[in-house]
Amino acid sequence: MLKDKAIIVTGGASGIGRAAADLFARDGALVMIADRSADAGAEAAEAICAAGGEAAFVACDVADDESVAAMVAATVARFGRLD
Repeated sequence: MLKDKAIIVTGGASGIGRAAADLFARDGALVMIADRSADAGAEAAEAICAAGGEAAFVACDVADDESVAAMVAATVARFGRLD
């Protein structure tokens, strides 16, 4: 159902967000992990890629409009769209 869908998971570096990102990637989604924690976010994306999924990381503070716009732009630039 998520095969080849480009999605964003905010808070995807840890906890429920990380679990959701892992699950979506296992279902075939193209996952952009967005989080304030650069180290944890990059590690989460690397782990998904190492497991055969496709993921990337973008630093984002969802309380900041410019940061959210940059997150969306980075997702579209990486995956060609946002589903």
